[in-house]
Amino acid sequence: MAAGKVYIVGIGDDGVEGMTSHARRLVESADMLLGPKFSDGLLPSEVSSRFIEVAHLEEIVERIESAGTKQVVVLASGDPLFYGVARYVCSKLGKDRFEVVPHVSSMQLAFARVKESWEEAFLTNLSGQSIERILDRIRTSETIGLFTSEQWPPSAVARALVEDGIDYFQAYVCENLGSPDERVTQGSLQEIAKDSFGPLNVMILVRKPRTADKPGAVGESLFGNPDDAFLQSRPKRGLLTPCEVRSLALAQMAIRRDSIIWDVGAGSGSVALEAARLARDGHSYAIEMDPDDHMLIRDNAERFGVGNLMAVLGRAPEAWADLPDPDAIFVGGSSRDCAMLVELAWKRLKPNGRLVTALASIENLTAVHALLRRQSGETHHWLVSIARGIEQLDRIRFESLNPVFLIASTKQDDKK
Repeated sequence: MAAGKVYIVGIGDDGVEGMTSHARRLVESADMLLGPKFSDGLLPSEVSSRFIEVAHLEEIVERIESAGTKQVVVLASGDPLFYGVARYVCSKLGKDRFEVVPHVSSMQLAFARVKESWEEAFLTNLSGQSIERILDRIRTSETIGLFTSEQWPPSAVARALVEDGIDYFQAYVCENLGSPDERVTQGSLQEIAKDSFGPLNVMILVRKPRTADKPGAVGESLFGNPDDAFLQSRPKRGLLTPCEVRSLALAQMAIRRDSIIWDVGAGSGSVALEAARLARDGHSYAIEMDPDDHMLIRDNAERFGVGNLMAVLGRAPEAWADLPDPDAIFVGGSSRDCAMLVELAWKRLKPNGRLVTALASIENLTAVHALLRRQSGETHHWLVSIARGIEQLDRIRFESLNPVFLIASTKQDDKK
């Protein structure tokens, strides 16, 4: 042991027997062992007299600072750096004072037991938070790892998911990992909901093959409703205009109560649907050439109770030939012929009307910008870059959405 160095050593349910020889030597030679209550029962009798139970992270810092020249080892469950004690004490006392000796975390063990990769998994801890806060994140994930809690044991989690319509996961509950009484239970969420489990467990959820997300609750907002509130075709998931971009686009469309709106290349119809909510005495037309997406538009309109939205099946510009001239147009900008669609739609736009397009590529941005610069004296441009906060265990991580170029332009009234 280095003089003055504090060691943070990971320990599993198999105690010192499961440690490396280096970690075990650190434990055996420590003058003071600090750790949670469960650690005491995992230590050999010859060192247990040096163990001090600590209930709070603040107490660990206080004990370390008052230890003087004593050699201190802090015991932590599994990997101390996996959302564990190491990050906290290092931030309070400085990294140079510590050496971290990890053990395999219970989350790692759980994924190993069920033979699933956790590279892209959504991981979170239910201690101190409700399952309702992460339902939508679970709804759209492929694999989930949950540290359950006394308030939210596996059976309660399974019941909450089933009640919310999220019943398309295979569930695994891994108890007492690494100990002689280790147990892994596999079953449907309905089966897990009827069972009972010990307090030391990790719950793994794996989406069943070829199952689509079931949408969340219908949003109460006029616009900017969560993406997961809309039915979407799973192979195309992620092409829906994100709620943040959708809100900006709708604001720039200057929709009035009696407006006529076109949504060209509507996909599942999120923009057209929220535009219809804003134009309660007008009409919104969602133009889409994919038959499956056309049906989703109709289903979404029914889910949201929107009666002034018409789903138009067909390829533009033929599909809009018989539609009334619009006051506002939204054009999705992912197709190669986006500039052509903007040009043709512009001709049908009423004087003083607004055209807004969300573009995914620089090539489309360049083409549409050049077109609208010739057509309109009032054009505005934005680069929209959004990162959403995702809670994972006790920290917030931000996931960036693909950047979007937003253009809004007003058609001048030539009669003035």
